[in-house]
Amino acid sequence: MTAAVIVFPGSNCDRDTSVALEAATGRPPLRVWHRETALPKVDLIVIPGGFAYGDYLRAGAIAAHSPIMREVIGCARAGVPTLGICNGFQILTESGLLPGILTRNASLRFICADVHLRVEQTDTIFTNRYRHGQILRIPVAHMDGNYIADDETMRALEDRGQIAMRYCDPAGEVTPGANPNGARANIAGIFNRTRNVLGLMPHPERAADPLHGGTDGRALFAGLVTAIAS
Repeated sequence: MTAAVIVFPGSNCDRDTSVALEAATGRPPLRVWHRETALPKVDLIVIPGGFAYGDYLRAGAIAAHSPIMREVIGCARAGVPTLGICNGFQILTESGLLPGILTRNASLRFICADVHLRVEQTDTIFTNRYRHGQILRIPVAHMDGNYIADDETMRALEDRGQIAMRYCDPAGEVTPGANPNGARANIAGIFNRTRNVLGLMPHPERAADPLHGGTDGRALFAGLVTAIAS
């Protein structure tokens, strides 16, 4: 499996993501600078976390117009699995690959903490190694993780099974107190309609090695390898 990690000025999780991908695939991913205009044939595209362009204007807004994003958008729309983590999720919404927007946390504070997530969908290339309703503990680190969408979009996300994971308490209850950023319906991650694109605010690459204090994110990368190889 050949993966590409897109690197922007201000990305800071590209190496962590590359390490997690290499552990899962057995080969280092390609690291593609944002000013490139073409991608080689790849099986997976990952947009990592960070603060692309310093989050000027809106988080992800400038990065969504980088030259490489034309290629990323084309590949994603053609069916190439595409994962955006944290700032990557923001870039995916700003580029139109995912609906809704990500705005300032309700607390107006930067949040860096472990959170609990409930897996909502398991019949996807990203989540096939998880159980429905499984509770994960994965770190978040963001200022703009508050997912917002209009009522029609929210109904569509629910009806089409596009909500990947929700913030929950350790028992799996989806409560306001378990929501770290104010996101509608406690949304931590969503798919596009064809579910080959996933935006996820928490950082699975930071929960992929026992030395990090947990491995709940490892199954996401392992599941991708299995799904893409099949």
